[in-house]
Amino acid sequence: MSFKRYSIARIAGDGIGPEVIGEASKILEATGNKWNFAIEWVDYPFGADYYLRTGETLPSSAIEEMASCHALFLGAVGDPRVKPGILERGILLNLRFHFDQYVNLRPAKSYPKVPLPIEIKGGKTLDTLVVRENTEDFYIGIGGKTEAGHIDLDLAAKRKLYSIHGKLTGDFEGKIEGAFQLGIASEPGIRRVTAYACEAAKSRGEEVITLVSKSNALPQIYGFWENMAKDEAQQHGVEVSVINVDAMCYHLVRRPDLYNVILAPNMFGDIVSDLLAGLTGGLGVAAGADIGDSLSMFEPIHGSAPDIAGTKKANPLAAILSGALLLDHLGEKGAAASIEKAVCDFLKGTEVKRMPIEFGGEGTASSVGEDILARLH
Repeated sequence: MSFKRYSIARIAGDGIGPEVIGEASKILEATGNKWNFAIEWVDYPFGADYYLRTGETLPSSAIEEMASCHALFLGAVGDPRVKPGILERGILLNLRFHFDQYVNLRPAKSYPKVPLPIEIKGGKTLDTLVVRENTEDFYIGIGGKTEAGHIDLDLAAKRKLYSIHGKLTGDFEGKIEGAFQLGIASEPGIRRVTAYACEAAKSRGEEVITLVSKSNALPQIYGFWENMAKDEAQQHGVEVSVINVDAMCYHLVRRPDLYNVILAPNMFGDIVSDLLAGLTGGLGVAAGADIGDSLSMFEPIHGSAPDIAGTKKANPLAAILSGALLLDHLGEKGAAASIEKAVCDFLKGTEVKRMPIEFGGEGTASSVGEDILARLH
């Protein structure tokens, strides 16, 4: 049997990022030893300290280097010393758009002994997968404010699939001030994320995906979304069930187990995936991935949490589960499943005292990491 080597770019980031990524990295390395592959880390220092020292967020030379890696493992970025948005746009969005990471993948699962805010009827467990389009919609970045009621808006935007050119000119009568924000949906953008959702559903043994929409109020953009998604799904032998985003949120808090694979445009996916994170016990178990056809990025959703950095209160479970997503993406499905099983075994079998502080215990990032590592063996 051949021994594989994976080159993984790693940005520990800010706040609790280094703590949780450190524990998750140990577990990925140990899993590799067990499953006959090795992980070679390529570390980068980007985050608040680097920005404050150099004035740079993410040098283009580093992006070129990362392109040769198999994946990117990210802790979190964000620091009260840096104006909000600078690190997020300069690092996160820069990476997403440069590598055309068009799928934001957000699993939502209920785990043993993790307290849920509502009871799931019939003793069922929650296992939902949100496939969120990650490059278009109202997040494409085209917008602006008026001056004396007038706007000349540049429609320029560049994606790997296409470039947009043009101008939008408009006036509010009476020189009322306002703002314009454009949402964009393209046929190739919708088709490729729908295809991903269809294949994800089939890998789970399912034949239906649920599309989150709002075509009754926004028929141009989301009516187009529905038509393209249905046509693409039909080619994959998958049925599409459409539900308005407000109705889905209503049903989720009453029956969180109602949906399996959820396909969503960018803005609705952002909302629904965070709602599901709350329903599954919080951001402490919320793993995430930004996936494209080249370099894909894996990160816990909880952010840098600077208020608890260095206090030993950080919960490493989301980072560990994000590491499992990384291995699954690389095709190491058995190894990924073994990490998730170790997490479940830990939560099911450990005493309350050793649970993460977030879940009512006294477990630190390092002690939780050690307990899960022990269960891998």
